[in-house]
Amino acid sequence: MMRIPAARYSVSFCLCVSMLFFVSLAQGQMFACKDSRGKISYTNAPSSGGCVALGSGPQKRRNRWKSPASYDPKAFDRAIWAAGNRYNVDPHLIKAVILAESGFNSRAVSKKGAQGLMQLMPQTARELRVHDPFNPKENINGGTRYLRRMLDIFNGNLVLSIAAYNAGPGAVRRAKGIPKIPETVRYVSKVLTHYKGYKGEAGA
Repeated sequence: MMRIPAARYSVSFCLCVSMLFFVSLAQGQMFACKDSRGKISYTNAPSSGGCVALGSGPQKRRNRWKSPASYDPKAFDRAIWAAGNRYNVDPHLIKAVILAESGFNSRAVSKKGAQGLMQLMPQTARELRVHDPFNPKENINGGTRYLRRMLDIFNGNLVLSIAAYNAGPGAVRRAKGIPKIPETVRYVSKVLTHYKGYKGEAGA
């Protein structure tokens, strides 16, 4: 049997390990996992909660939130700020609602028939005198007016007003809080997260 010199064996072993590591990395995120004895192992398929993604070092606090909108939010800034000033609603809150409702897609239509940026139902749009719900300026104006109405009904309580925007004021009154509707619970959390993120961006 041919013997491989120790030095060459060491180099070959390191190269194999490196190749395996980069192949795994190319296939997916690598994780460093520590077991109960403190031993660290590396894998691309973590099986426990004690694993940390490699290359996911700490980020600056202000950069942790990023708007996931696929459409350009800045395209509607002028209309958002104008509606915010007209109805005394924080423009960052309006943007948070739009992001949660439509992702800034002015042509969005929900399964229930809600339309446009702030997802106005046809009946609500008529009540708010929004003639074209797909017109960004009209939709933002109408949606902000409705949001102002919710804030007035619930005495400025942000959480209840956001819940009412999604589920309706009647549902919030009956529940005496956020209705136990999974969609509404997720919606409130989503809008508050986006709102905090936009205000953080403005502060930064």
